[in-house]
Amino acid sequence: MQYKRVLLKLSGETLGNGNGTGIDVANAAAIAGEIRAAMRGRQIELGIVIGAGNLWRGAGKAIDRVTADGMGMLATVMNAMALRDVLENNGLPARMLSAFCVDSFAERYSSRKARCLLSKKNIVIFAGGTGNPFFTTDTTAALRAAEIGAGVILKATQVDGVYDSDPRKNPGARLTFDEAISRKLKIMDTAAFSLCRDNGLPVIVFDFHKKGNLAKALSGKPVGTLVTN
Repeated sequence: MQYKRVLLKLSGETLGNGNGTGIDVANAAAIAGEIRAAMRGRQIELGIVIGAGNLWRGAGKAIDRVTADGMGMLATVMNAMALRDVLENNGLPARMLSAFCVDSFAERYSSRKARCLLSKKNIVIFAGGTGNPFFTTDTTAALRAAEIGAGVILKATQVDGVYDSDPRKNPGARLTFDEAISRKLKIMDTAAFSLCRDNGLPVIVFDFHKKGNLAKALSGKPVGTLVTN
């Protein structure tokens, strides 16, 4: 089944250099190229949530959790700005919506505006997390996907599936939402898995770095692991 509206979740490290830090323009261009190739000839509406791990990972006890999460949300704005410009420079119309007010840099998010932009074939990048502390960008992806009526979340990783242990050491088990939640897996956090489960929103966990995988996922071809109810 080919999906009509899709939410792609990218980690911040995807934009980073070899160590997964900073913003590497060449990596950003490679992401845009992969997206452009995957969308060519397909009438797909694409939303993107990007993390902030390349710029900010929190500061433990040195900085209050609420402050640290706020800094992380600001970092997602920076990543979204970079991704938007690279997409546009690759011929892909892109708009950026922020969960909180940063008027000089992005439009304010609303589900109505997002749906309208998507229907006009803009790639919509959702920045600023949920706008609240204590929630990850995985939860943001689940929330935004539900709000815009996406048919699937594509969880881009460096491994091809959902596992109950280190996937590089044990390329084995595939799991359901309930199993993933009960075993506290790290592919997505519990809140994100619960939102997807409760809204009947499937998640495809796949290796984004394998050329052509995104195109396969967008076209509904088997790739990675499909996690459903």
